[in-house]
Amino acid sequence: MEKLWSLKELYSSIEGEDFKHDFNEIKTIMTELGTYVNKEKNDQVLHNYLVKTNELNDLIEKVYCFVNLQMNVDTTNQEIIKLYNQIGDLLASFAEDSAKLSRWVGEFDLDQIQDPYCLEHLYILKEMKDVNKYLLSDQSEALLAKMKMTGSSAWQQYKDQLISGLTVTIDEKEYPLTEVLNMAYSKDADERKKAYYAEVDAYKSIENGVASALNAIKGEALTVTEMRGYDSVLQRTLIDSRMTQKTLDVLIKTMQKACPLFQDFYKLKAKKLGYSNGLPWYDMYANLSNAKSDYTYEEAALFIEKQFSSFSETLGQYARNAVEKNWVDVEPRAGKVGGAFCSNLHSIKESRFLLNFGGDISDVITMAHELGHGFHGHCLNEEYSLNAQYPMPIAETASTFCETIVKKAAIKEGTNEEKCLILENELSDSSQVIVDIYSRFLFESRFFEKRKDGPLSVEEIKELMVEAQKEAYGDGLDHNVLHPYMWTWKPHYYEADYAFYNFPYAFGLLLAKGLYGMYLKEGASFAKKYEQFLSLTGKNDLVDVAKSVGIDLEDESFWQNSIDMIKQDLNEYYQLVETMS
Repeated sequence: MEKLWSLKELYSSIEGEDFKHDFNEIKTIMTELGTYVNKEKNDQVLHNYLVKTNELNDLIEKVYCFVNLQMNVDTTNQEIIKLYNQIGDLLASFAEDSAKLSRWVGEFDLDQIQDPYCLEHLYILKEMKDVNKYLLSDQSEALLAKMKMTGSSAWQQYKDQLISGLTVTIDEKEYPLTEVLNMAYSKDADERKKAYYAEVDAYKSIENGVASALNAIKGEALTVTEMRGYDSVLQRTLIDSRMTQKTLDVLIKTMQKACPLFQDFYKLKAKKLGYSNGLPWYDMYANLSNAKSDYTYEEAALFIEKQFSSFSETLGQYARNAVEKNWVDVEPRAGKVGGAFCSNLHSIKESRFLLNFGGDISDVITMAHELGHGFHGHCLNEEYSLNAQYPMPIAETASTFCETIVKKAAIKEGTNEEKCLILENELSDSSQVIVDIYSRFLFESRFFEKRKDGPLSVEEIKELMVEAQKEAYGDGLDHNVLHPYMWTWKPHYYEADYAFYNFPYAFGLLLAKGLYGMYLKEGASFAKKYEQFLSLTGKNDLVDVAKSVGIDLEDESFWQNSIDMIKQDLNEYYQLVETMS
């Protein structure tokens, strides 16, 4: 029996009166909010505006997520796709009023605000005031929002349909792409190799369409960035991320310096597996350990709950609720998008999780990762909607922290074979977040530069991807067996308003390592401090959020300390490999 998520907590159906009521209520509140620009500017008016905006945000979240979650598990459902577009059109229709309201808020003297409710939103209000300089005219904002629906949003849907509908032929049998991607973790070396070559070959049938989508979306991002007056797409991303350029600079420098550590890791694996020119891409996840790594979903859920509970009962109970209350859509199937994600539903104080669970230890870790996202949302449940919207980089911290809890606790319990397996998966994941993410940052940076001169061909895109992989992975991988199509199915490249969704993963990993180091020193008492830290993430700059627990994000030594923790894992792994040789 398939394990599907429950959406009845949101609405009965798209035909239900509850859904129709809230859809219409969004329109009503939008109309009411539009009148505020003509009202007298005082604390009470601003208070009422914020109350209505929080109410609107919650309703939009409920309606949008209800439709979007259904679309992600059935990308061929034309009725849902049509409704998704209608929601997009509705939100776009508010763009002009939204721009006017942002300017209206900017006219308040925020230093004179006395109302307690308004003061609770002071950070958000000041942020709105600061970004006003990047707003276009009210009419231009409205036009841009409408054009986006037939531009980047439409291209994104097109790409999703191409990818989710792609089948891969292996030994004359067809498989959905999501299932083939899971084969990268197979114990069978022949299956891994066949899956890789069949996957790469399958992309040829859709490469032109996906390339067109990528070119269109990145082209729109460049155009909008220039229109708004940002120096670059990256500058816009940093502002949206509430992150300083200095923080990014020290992070990227740390990642670059760490690449040789992981290149040595891959060279060791290549040597043990009998390769002389580095590890081929299809064996990146091959395990040197023979320990059991097959889990049913139920086994994975119990394992995660146990390890989460070793950190705090609150976290363990959260994982238990997610499973028992059917918040998780588990198995891969045709029409379902690939990968995994968490959708936090602040409006109902719950979350929903999409997995493509294949039973490998990596799937267990992915599940822990997504549950970490959910717990982050849980820690923000008592915040107002406006104060619960955190930026991209901090979004990957709680998820990575939960991964670390599961891995570290499991290593303590395991035999040498099991420890080796878990450490290998931990190091593979860390390599993905440091080395592969660095390659993605290089790829996206260079793609944007070339896109300024016009659309790139499929061959140019593939060449950029391979060159970035060569630079990041060095001689750790076989340069004749890389992955020229990694830009096709990764959803992170296809959000026009969220460029460079790559470095946040490295930020999250290394910040989580630093937090875990604090936990090791402070013990059980750290759990409450950690929850408080997460509760601040929607209403502060990243530098200030980190300062709340004594971390300086602009200090290179902090990031290097986190790399040093990974070095310890590498050394332990090398010792275990030698004992089993």
